[in-house]
Amino acid sequence: MSEVFDRKEFVAGYLVEAEEHLRAANTNLLEIEATLHKNEPHPRRVRELFRALHTLKGLSAMVGVDPIVDLAHEMEAVLRLADQSTGRLSLPAVELLLEGVRAIELRVSAFAAGKSVPLAPPELLDALSSLQLGASPLPEPTAAVIGLEAELLAKLSLPEQQQLVSGVAQGRRVLRIQYVPSPARTAQGTTITSVRERVGERAEIVKVVPMAVPKNDLAPGALAFVLLVLTDRSPADLAEAARIEASEISYVNIEAQKPLSLLPPSDSEDDVSSDAPLRTSSIRVDVARLDDAMEKLSELVVTRFRLARALGALREQGVDVRELSSIVNENARQLRDLRGCITRARMVPVRELLERVPLIVRGMNRSTGKQVRLAIEAGAAELDKAVAERIFPAIVHLVRNAIDHAIEPPAERQSRGKPEQGLVTVSCFQHSNSELELRVADDGRGIDAEQIAKKAGCAVPPDQNALLELITQPGFSTADHITSSSGRGMGMDIVKRITVNTLGGSLALRTGKHAGTVFTLRIPLSISIVDAFAFVCGQDSFVVPVSMVEEIIELDLARVVAPPVRRGARHPIDVIERRGEAVPLVSLARLFAMPPGALRPTRALVVRRRDEPFAFAVDRMLGQQEIVVRPLEDPLVKVTGITGATDLGDGKPTLVLDLLGLIGLASQRAPAAVA
Repeated sequence: MSEVFDRKEFVAGYLVEAEEHLRAANTNLLEIEATLHKNEPHPRRVRELFRALHTLKGLSAMVGVDPIVDLAHEMEAVLRLADQSTGRLSLPAVELLLEGVRAIELRVSAFAAGKSVPLAPPELLDALSSLQLGASPLPEPTAAVIGLEAELLAKLSLPEQQQLVSGVAQGRRVLRIQYVPSPARTAQGTTITSVRERVGERAEIVKVVPMAVPKNDLAPGALAFVLLVLTDRSPADLAEAARIEASEISYVNIEAQKPLSLLPPSDSEDDVSSDAPLRTSSIRVDVARLDDAMEKLSELVVTRFRLARALGALREQGVDVRELSSIVNENARQLRDLRGCITRARMVPVRELLERVPLIVRGMNRSTGKQVRLAIEAGAAELDKAVAERIFPAIVHLVRNAIDHAIEPPAERQSRGKPEQGLVTVSCFQHSNSELELRVADDGRGIDAEQIAKKAGCAVPPDQNALLELITQPGFSTADHITSSSGRGMGMDIVKRITVNTLGGSLALRTGKHAGTVFTLRIPLSISIVDAFAFVCGQDSFVVPVSMVEEIIELDLARVVAPPVRRGARHPIDVIERRGEAVPLVSLARLFAMPPGALRPTRALVVRRRDEPFAFAVDRMLGQQEIVVRPLEDPLVKVTGITGATDLGDGKPTLVLDLLGLIGLASQRAPAAVA
């Protein structure tokens, strides 16, 4: 193994670690800022922030990125000062630390791109240093008598003791949980790691301390772990969660006293120490390796198509292929399971995708002078990493638009009886096995259709679908002046282009005057291997993603109606009746000016664009199957209504259609598109 390869592997690992620690730093700083506004202590967040920056500093030193080392070192000093006192940071300190994290992010990005890493900004280093030297005396900590044995109390730092006292003052209880490891418990899957994880879901863990105990049958290792937690739950509830006995949990009594000298912090920086090997349930995998696995799976899917075609040819020749058919069907099931495994490995939590949005909202609050609160409702939803990277800019644009255009200034909101602080909500949930729904909502002034029409120089949109069509026109912007976030002609067309054109999803709008606005994005969970319907039009085959089709209906040409038109007017698209509803009908064969096939259209694919149904007539359905989508990335071959190509096993490229995009094309070519 060469040194060059070793370095590349190490640098790749460093970048992954750096991203995680920077994400943790931003999250903790935002949490600290939130607790400051509530006048609550935050010692745990300060310690977690310190650990993230301390680890990042060490890793950066190993790869020789000295500017990051310098920044992290100065930020550490500020946090150490806070941790050694009451565990509190001031708002100016949080502001400066956020600026420091941003400076580190820029230098990590430069290092990742192979560019020269700029030196740490001297003015930022000086400001961090001045913050340490000019720190004002912190308030005297609340003194208390904590009912713990001296050995355990000696291992609690002053901020941790304050955390316990503050928790009791807020009405929570302090519990002492003792876990004694043993072979029997390990065999049942109960370890200190699992106990910490399960207890951490129901309580705030302040400290985990390893302690020596007398060796006996119940404690063969002469070791126990004591967890000190703050919680509203009962001991029985926590015992059930941790899978231990209720007798191993007891209350800790804390009594407030006059100021007294609390015990100094322990020199130990480790929460848990054990001779047992570290066992984790996850590993890091380079995305390129997952991409390679998906590519190999794609080749297997195409090979299965070829095998199915060969099997069909043998069947037509009268060969008995029953056993072979069973093997092919089993192979198809196995490939689908393998696809599910690889797809799940590529998934990232949507909550992780949205972690940077609070920073964006915070920056917009400062630049606009507005007061906006962000609510994120992501749950356990996940998304393919490739889709997540594409959709994030659209989410950012919608959030910026909501704050810049929709949320009113505090005085205006107050005059309308609204709270001074506006609300922007980003929520998502899995709409089906292949689709995710994202919503960006605000409680602002809503979109004024008349004002939008005046700005665009056109008639007032008759409904919200037409209003969405208008505001997503390329280059359209409602801003009168160029600011840091508006007025450059980079408008809502970005959101539409990403959601609809790039990802093949849909975009919808709901708004009301002074009642807020909701943008709803429906996007596929994955865009590489998808389930699709294959069909024939004319003499060619096409496919369309299953997620795009609402229904497949029988087509009775005798019931197709051509609306009357005035002489000289363009012929409109024909319509069919579906459950009492008139649905526009488009013939794909005529839309593409293809020579007629041997069969007349017998089926129609119904899709829905902004709650309006449209039907596309096709000659014959071939069935549903998995396809490998190869996007058309060359701008010279991009065509409206075609998102890519696939191979159905015959070695010929088969076009993947975007039926929603073809609706607009059909309206332009109405005379040629009637069925």
